[in-house]
Amino acid sequence: MKTVVSVSQGSSDFDYEIETEFLGQNFRVIRLGADGDLGRAEALLESVRDQADAIGLSMVHDHYQIGKERLRHPDTERLEACVPDKPVTTGAGLRGILQEWAIRHTQSELGHFFDNARVLFLNGQAGYRIAKAVAEHTDNLMFADPYIDLGVPRLLTSLGQLETYTGLTGPLLFRPAAAATLTRMRRSPLYRLGEGLVKDSLNHAVENSHVIVAGMADLANFSQKLLDGKTIITSRVTESGLDWMRSRRVAMVVDYSPWLDDRPVGMNVMEAMISAVLSRSPGQLKPDDYLGVIEALGIKPRILYPLGYRRVNRFAFVIHPLSQQYLTKTPPLDWIASISPPAVMNLVEKAVAYSPPFIYSKVSGIRSPTGDEVEGWLITVGGTPREIMAHGPEFTYSRLLAAAKLAKKLGAQIMGLGAFTKVVGDAGITVAKRAPLPITTGNSYSASGALWAAHDAVKRIGRVHLGPSGKMAGKAMVVGATGAIGSVCARLLAKAVDEIYLAAPEPAKLLALKESIEQETPGARVHVAGTADRDVADMDMIVTATSGAGKQILDIMKVKPGCVITDVARPLDIPAADVAKRPDVLVIESGEIQLPGDVMMKDIGLPRGIAYACLAETIVLALEGRFENFTLGRNIEWEKVREIYKLGLRHGMKLASVSGVNGVFSDDDFERVRARVRALEGEPSSVKSHPKRA
Repeated sequence: MKTVVSVSQGSSDFDYEIETEFLGQNFRVIRLGADGDLGRAEALLESVRDQADAIGLSMVHDHYQIGKERLRHPDTERLEACVPDKPVTTGAGLRGILQEWAIRHTQSELGHFFDNARVLFLNGQAGYRIAKAVAEHTDNLMFADPYIDLGVPRLLTSLGQLETYTGLTGPLLFRPAAAATLTRMRRSPLYRLGEGLVKDSLNHAVENSHVIVAGMADLANFSQKLLDGKTIITSRVTESGLDWMRSRRVAMVVDYSPWLDDRPVGMNVMEAMISAVLSRSPGQLKPDDYLGVIEALGIKPRILYPLGYRRVNRFAFVIHPLSQQYLTKTPPLDWIASISPPAVMNLVEKAVAYSPPFIYSKVSGIRSPTGDEVEGWLITVGGTPREIMAHGPEFTYSRLLAAAKLAKKLGAQIMGLGAFTKVVGDAGITVAKRAPLPITTGNSYSASGALWAAHDAVKRIGRVHLGPSGKMAGKAMVVGATGAIGSVCARLLAKAVDEIYLAAPEPAKLLALKESIEQETPGARVHVAGTADRDVADMDMIVTATSGAGKQILDIMKVKPGCVITDVARPLDIPAADVAKRPDVLVIESGEIQLPGDVMMKDIGLPRGIAYACLAETIVLALEGRFENFTLGRNIEWEKVREIYKLGLRHGMKLASVSGVNGVFSDDDFERVRARVRALEGEPSSVKSHPKRA
């Protein structure tokens, strides 16, 4: 029987002696704690050197290789020197392999998990192999070594900074006298005066991270508020450790430690056992030796969910003011607007268009029935539609790319384009090519939401019915049919309505769209026109999806009573003044989506927990872990519209209450429209604005 002894600087209260089998050989494993006393550790090593085949050192520093800097810790060297004739190890070789594998396994198993994540290392030197692996997926690295080593409230934010810091401080901190010097420094009144600042600063770093790499003992002082929703990368997670994680509402734990006989084993113990079995010193172990053991024992990183499956993904979404009036709602511009003539606000509008992007709101509390969660950020760029249209596309591209860089720094894994930003230039294609993270315009869900809302409203008005073909017996029009959302609405409506009318001032594109629809949907009856005026009086349903930015799109006085108009455009195609003229027509503002969970975000002009469909698309993709360019360009695939609709249902998305320019429509509002239509139908002479075409 071989004997492995682990001498730990930890408490002797946890000493044990067990017998086990390892790679076909019988082992006795003894753990001896030195209670933090280096002299006692030396005495323990002397007492066991004759009986041990290999020795492990626990809770001592590894000899670190950080970049080109090789650091040998004096305390570890001192303990190693006590038993020069026996294999002695801290487990550094095995630890580095399992740490790196834990990252690669998690990224492969969960897909894109570490993309742009903000990862905090409480000890960057100990987690260097993890940091190098994570750096392949994110630039958002933070190292708290200056806090821990020197009490300096400053984070290192790159591998390069960690390597430079180690090169400068390592030769000093790893000198034998360094520990005593640091102890004296920490007892000084000046150091204690700054402890509160250091603690607050470190707590802030923990709160703003997504992943924390630390030993279990290093996490003890952090509260539930700080650790709620975090992923912890650590080792030796026992049931009691998992209970502690549960009490802190930690979302996920990655445990890279090996297990033997249903208990976690220290890296030093297992590497010592490998040395004993192979009769080699730790320095003589080769990659094949480690691989043979790992495969023979089936060692694998563990992904644990203390509270049940819970994954927190991240998104960003770009918003912008839809008009000059939106700017006046933001301090201090509201005050400027109240005392300034319109000319001054015109200058303000132009100036704001050049402002750098900034965070308008953090978004949290979105929870899918699947257990997936997302958090995100609404990022504002300053251009109103008028300013965006007054410049070339490159003007907006540059601001969207600046927003994308900010989103990446925040930790977003995908970014959505909202309102006018999603139709500028080539509708997201150029931005996606240049951006450092995946992009979607949200137009697939905008199209889905528009038709979802229109279908719901038409049913509630009760003016149409299904014909023998299974399609809606009626006529539908898409204004702005050649645009990104308009074209896909046209394709989908052609499958659901008897006759479809397409209006846009682009004859060649209209003819091509008509031809394409007739090929996709045999038997579809498709009509085209340069404007809506010719056919609008006959329509039961109208979808407006233009980029008119305030221009008159259709004459609402020509629309027949009971028509449902879905206005997808932002800014709206149909102003509130026009809507007020026709109480017998239902004008709805596209299809907003009710998000799942207890959603927290600033006001975006909708009731709490409700989002525009383009924002909801970004959230659905984040919940699904689909970090890819999804909807780009002006030719939206109707298959993607169907796919995002189904994914939305899977994650608990619902059609929000149908709303118009004056807010949510109640049952009384629908009944009022029905009553007015009935009254008008009983008085044909009063409907002078709806002439039939000859």
